[in-house]
Amino acid sequence: MTNRRQDYHVQEDQDGTRLDRFLIRKTEGVSRTYLQKLIRAGEATVNDKIAKQPSYQLQHGDRVCLTFPAPRPLDTLQPEKVALDILYEDSHLIVLNKPAGMLVHPANGVNVGTLVNALLAHCRADLSGIGGVERPGIVHRLDKDTSGILVVAKTDVVHRGLAVQFEKHSITRQYVAVICGAPVETAGTIDAQIARSRRDRRRMTTVETGGRHAVTHYEVLEVYPKFALLQLALETGRLHQIRVHLQSIGHPVAGDAIYGGEQRALNDADTVELRQALTRLKRQALHARLLGFLHPATGENLTFSAPMPEDIQRVIGALRRKATGQHSL
Repeated sequence: MTNRRQDYHVQEDQDGTRLDRFLIRKTEGVSRTYLQKLIRAGEATVNDKIAKQPSYQLQHGDRVCLTFPAPRPLDTLQPEKVALDILYEDSHLIVLNKPAGMLVHPANGVNVGTLVNALLAHCRADLSGIGGVERPGIVHRLDKDTSGILVVAKTDVVHRGLAVQFEKHSITRQYVAVICGAPVETAGTIDAQIARSRRDRRRMTTVETGGRHAVTHYEVLEVYPKFALLQLALETGRLHQIRVHLQSIGHPVAGDAIYGGEQRALNDADTVELRQALTRLKRQALHARLLGFLHPATGENLTFSAPMPEDIQRVIGALRRKATGQHSL
């Protein structure tokens, strides 16, 4: 496959328009995030000169060229036969329930045992190439130790269609989490920018300025002594968003070693059953249980749910029994 190039001319009424906004209006089924990535990679030119700033202001008469790189080959990754919990599959996409402990795609030198390796074995020839050699078909991600629902694109057209929905926040994403402590309000919104921590590059943190816009809505489902069960909905999808936002309001996800929820949960566990359940958890108690979107190829509204994993169920069961006095000290 070869690169695809598109040429455009800036009209009088488009004078002063940002480059990324100009291109999003010209390219159907492509998200603004993906266009910005292409621009920063030098794939856009204005009057035959590379323009790497999405905010570049165009002038009447400018000639804009945008190159869509051909999908990169998948030969550098090895397929691995790993059982996948597939909830839905057709010729356009796959919806699956990712287990905790599985990376979505290769990262930091790890290129085996990921969801991508499993997908290559399942449908090697039927994954979109937009994500590149290491992320074929991957439209969005879950953290390694977060379980739950993901949608994977088999074609570039569907990949772009799903990416646009994520960009417009029209996709429904619902999570559940066991947290340390309980918010005063039974429902609320956390609106705080997120950026990478300067002290620890593994961590993200909330910042007043200079971060990426992030919004998380929460609802308290159950309250226990020193813990609570939340339902969460995302408007945006930043790295570690739920975990960072909950930590920022003093209620980290139970079991989260990076954001303080592991040790705090163990410190607050005052029954044998709860301590054992938290010890066996070995990850953050966060699960993506519902995903809803418009099928880009068929136009059908689809909604999928995945039951709570056994390790989180054990924690909730122990908390419920503790709350009713049915526990072993």
